[in-house]
Amino acid sequence: MKAVGYLQAGTAEQLQDIELPTPIPKNREVLVAVKAVSVNPVDCKIRTRVSPEQGQYKILGWDAVGEVIDVGPDVEHFKVGDQVWYAGDLTKAGTNAEFHVVDERIISLKPQNLSFAEAAALPLTAITAWEMLFDRLQVQQHDHPHESILIIGGAGGVGSMAIQLLKAKTQLQVIATASRAETQAWVKQLGADIVLDHRQSLVEQLQAQNITAPRYVFSTTHTGSYLSQIAELIAPQGRFGLIDDPEQLDINLFKRKSISVHWEFMFTRSMFQTPDMTAQSHLLQQVAQLIETGKIKTTLNQVVGSINAENIRQAHHAIESEQTQGKLVLEGF
Repeated sequence: MKAVGYLQAGTAEQLQDIELPTPIPKNREVLVAVKAVSVNPVDCKIRTRVSPEQGQYKILGWDAVGEVIDVGPDVEHFKVGDQVWYAGDLTKAGTNAEFHVVDERIISLKPQNLSFAEAAALPLTAITAWEMLFDRLQVQQHDHPHESILIIGGAGGVGSMAIQLLKAKTQLQVIATASRAETQAWVKQLGADIVLDHRQSLVEQLQAQNITAPRYVFSTTHTGSYLSQIAELIAPQGRFGLIDDPEQLDINLFKRKSISVHWEFMFTRSMFQTPDMTAQSHLLQQVAQLIETGKIKTTLNQVVGSINAENIRQAHHAIESEQTQGKLVLEGF
């Protein structure tokens, strides 16, 4: 089968087109003919930090949409011909390949009203946003509409999904940060009630607009740069969550306000085979229903081209520029 991989951690130039044997599904795995994938920051992080074993290729990619073409002996919920979407398992080969095996407990049927490319933009960011909002921060559907949440990095893939999930499932006032005119327009289009410029003081902007201190803060990027501001602006007894990798995180700043701190890593359930691993399948089903009823739309920004090393390198460069909005997708071989 065709695939894209690398032999040595490093720059995007390490990625190359390769041929590998088609995997065989075992136990609760299904074999998927991959139709489209998207590129996420985690791809770039792994590529720069993780080298495979000597002589082995590392395959990246943790978003995929495709068709089930074979099932393992213990599969219960999917059959050949099903069109599925998922974000995969960080401990196994990625989705940048013609065929991919994945555990049935972390996949679901794709939204019927989206194309393969439109659907591929969503699984990883949808799972990350959902788990942070509803599992970690425990945002409630009945939270008072006068309460608010601040999303730092609202125009990125996770921020874009978080805004939509909040507007679809809660009454919270959604405050999002974005700096450029086009990204500010993007987050407003997604449903953000208030947009702040993260190049300016967040504290001063909230005060200038007489906005009540947010009960929740969800930081998707550059958390270390905003930590002191977050500690100042968040409401007492609030909840703070992050998904990036700051070099240092001094949570002593949150003690006097009794702020709880939450990490979200969407691969935890599959990585540790947690008893509630099927929660990811269930939440993807719920996201698909929200899409099919028009409450959430795809965050696809650009189809870069077909799935090959040259196009994936281009997508990696774009992600590393930190100037993207929405998601970059590759479709077909």
